[in-house]
Amino acid sequence: MKDGMYPPNQILTKRERQIFELLLKDKTTKDIAKELFISEKTVRNHISNTIQKLGVKGRSQAVVELLRMGELSL
Repeated sequence: MKDGMYPPNQILTKRERQIFELLLKDKTTKDIAKELFISEKTVRNHISNTIQKLGVKGRSQAVVELLRMGELSL
């Protein structure tokens, strides 16, 4: 991650946050794509980018880490 790419203490972009908030609501990739008017591939790309940023192995680990960091809340 480049310095200054995100505001201090903010890991997720606005779109990544929207996607992970919907994942917390048990939405599927297809559901998220429909709701946000983007392709399923774009949803998967955002999830993948977030997983890489966090250095975790999957979306469930990403959710746990984002909750732990205070980036998401239940």
